[in-house]
Amino acid sequence: MENYSNFPEIATEDLPKVDNGEALKSLPIEDLPKLAERIRRTLIGSLAKTGGHLGPNLGVVELSIALHRVFSTPKDKFVFDVSHQGYVHKMLTGRWDEIHTIRQYEGLNGFLLRTESEHDCYGAGHAGTAVSAALGMAAARDLAGSDEHVVAVAGDAAFTCGPTFEALNNIATTTKKFILVLNDNEWSIDRNVGAIAKYFHALQTSSTYSHLHEKAADFIEKLVGKGARNIAQKVETGAKNLLFPNSLFEKFGMHYYGPIDGHDTELLVKTFDFLKEQDEPVVLHIITEKGRGYEPAKANPMKFHGLGPYKSQTGETPSSDLPTYSQIYGTELGKIALQDEKITAITAAMPSGTGLVEFQKQVPDRYYDVGIAEEHAALFACGMAEKGLRPFLTIYSTFFQRAYDMAVHDMGIQRLPVRLCMDRAGLSGDDGPTHHGLFDIGYMRHIPNWVLMQAKDEEEFADMLYTMSTFDEGPIAIRYPRGAGTGATPKATPEAIEIGKFEVVEDGDDVAIIGLGNMFEMGESVAEQLRAQGLSVAVINPRFIKPLDILCLEKYAKRCKVILTLEDHVLHNGFGAAIIEHLHDVGLNTPVQRIGWPDEFIEHGKPEILRAKHGITVEAGVEKVLATLEVGNPEPVLV
Repeated sequence: MENYSNFPEIATEDLPKVDNGEALKSLPIEDLPKLAERIRRTLIGSLAKTGGHLGPNLGVVELSIALHRVFSTPKDKFVFDVSHQGYVHKMLTGRWDEIHTIRQYEGLNGFLLRTESEHDCYGAGHAGTAVSAALGMAAARDLAGSDEHVVAVAGDAAFTCGPTFEALNNIATTTKKFILVLNDNEWSIDRNVGAIAKYFHALQTSSTYSHLHEKAADFIEKLVGKGARNIAQKVETGAKNLLFPNSLFEKFGMHYYGPIDGHDTELLVKTFDFLKEQDEPVVLHIITEKGRGYEPAKANPMKFHGLGPYKSQTGETPSSDLPTYSQIYGTELGKIALQDEKITAITAAMPSGTGLVEFQKQVPDRYYDVGIAEEHAALFACGMAEKGLRPFLTIYSTFFQRAYDMAVHDMGIQRLPVRLCMDRAGLSGDDGPTHHGLFDIGYMRHIPNWVLMQAKDEEEFADMLYTMSTFDEGPIAIRYPRGAGTGATPKATPEAIEIGKFEVVEDGDDVAIIGLGNMFEMGESVAEQLRAQGLSVAVINPRFIKPLDILCLEKYAKRCKVILTLEDHVLHNGFGAAIIEHLHDVGLNTPVQRIGWPDEFIEHGKPEILRAKHGITVEAGVEKVLATLEVGNPEPVLV
């Protein structure tokens, strides 16, 4: 294994550095592999310090070089699905010297952002958006009569997404000039599953292939010279199946080429030179290796899809003494499922991220990974619930936004007892606005028939999972944060929690602090500082966002001079807003101060930095309470 431990000091003077398209076009083609090597070394060394999506980017180095060699951004448009594989694109468009800031506060974003560079024509962070967006750009180009090229780059996992197929259905009837690159490495975050994955694998390995169309070979020969037929023969011989006439894409009216070696830069350049001249929609199927050039990433694609800092020499990552909520989830749900044969677990291509790998080990026959298909996952769970099973639908908060209609139309109206587990609820730190789970309370709490809750620590979290397993009256959801909590150990035997019942941890008469979930600990700190100033402070763990414990809430609203709520969610339509609404409706005008996120998309950065910037702090809570006591009503008043 190559030693990267001293990067960036490792010698690279013999390798070219190119950070713009014009310089790349002037580089001798024989130097492109050297450029690829330097890019890989830079990524491995830089991401060892910052973390990031290492594996996907190591796999698209040659593809990114070829795209920028043949096309010219920002005029030509590259639309990357998810865009977590856009680091090389960033380096080749003037951001090489900033790559060490990736995912750091005020540094480069880990995904493409339209506000970051004119070369990023479309921002992303979720799968399945690229083909539709690129087709819209192509249609707009055609209407304007301009001549820019539009290239969509989508991994094989994106083809398990409904929007991708919806776009494929419209390409041939919408435009005559469109390039779709299928970057096939058999992985999303985990290994791809389902019929589409098997189909692409069959394309890779089929021994039946046909020759390149004669007219295509003639055109390439005219375009790049007499060596073109040799190039075509190399593609055909080395990767098999240069043109697969019965492919799925042909049925959609697109001309399919491939699969070809996605790490042969010269071949990619020649192929794109040919494809950009075609007056029909085309698909180029390339085979790439996730983690290419770095043995730890090749050996463990799941881990190196996206990770924190690591030792560049070995790929080792720091270990944590505390299990994450995701790990606890998979383990505890597996234990419950061993006692209840009706329990199933469903994920949308995130078994490792959600911790369900632990469930799968314990109960493999009741574990389902449906691929990147959140809408299908939600409806699949509904079908199971209708048949009397107890499905646990496990999806990141930010990804469940894609299945919102199912929460209303299928789960809510029909009162189907689906158990929705929303991982990464709250701030998601370095991943930024596409991944922050700051909106789920707002899009869930107003739907009839739902129960929504959040635990203050890991012990209560396990109790809530058990509570969900016994709740059959309708849909029920739990939100929980990324990473570890307080370290509270789940009980050997979990206990059910009464639905809609707040927990009063400390009684008080002057101030009532209601800290939701992972913000409860901050609420305790606020209370401690207020007590030091002689105030009597009640500390309440609400546990339930819906239904609210209105008896407890009204009791303290009548008794206390001010209520402070804390939540890891936007304030608009959040937990504090629900409390204000209820108190207003029952005629209680007790002042309610709120700590939460503002009405904006929060940037990426360490949670402690972002909380300090946006006033999600103990000091802010103390200040809000004291300011209210200075100017507010001395006693609650019924109106």
